[in-house]
Amino acid sequence: MKVTVRKMNAFLKLRLPSAFLCGVKLRLLEDSRSVVTVRHRWINQNPFKSMYFAVQSMAAELSTGALVIKKIRESGQNISMLVTHHQGNFTKKAVGKITFTCSDGELIDGALQRTIQSGEGQTVSMRSVGIDEQGAQVSSYTFEWSVRLKPKK
Repeated sequence: MKVTVRKMNAFLKLRLPSAFLCGVKLRLLEDSRSVVTVRHRWINQNPFKSMYFAVQSMAAELSTGALVIKKIRESGQNISMLVTHHQGNFTKKAVGKITFTCSDGELIDGALQRTIQSGEGQTVSMRSVGIDEQGAQVSSYTFEWSVRLKPKK
């Protein structure tokens, strides 16, 4: 089954309802990059009337994870994925529509190729940057993904 924006957003609705309710949406999924948006609303704000950091984290994670899922599916291999570490930096209050972009598709290609060839788990750090409607960076995240070939049964 091909991974598409529409299928990923349906997956959010069914399997990650908190992200769906907060308005996290995958907008673009290409070989090298993905784009996720989320709009500041009452349901996803903090007491300071900006977007809660956890909502930004969900959107940023999806921008990296969607690429990992797409690449695993395209490999045709039975590979597991897991976030092993993440870090976020915040530079401005997140209000309005925030767009998270990850352009690290090539990095996951290498990690998947290495795990398929060696059978050993691999890690890859992928970056996502959140930009507001004025073009200012509001946050940046790094997610470390672990990929591992699942044993044959």
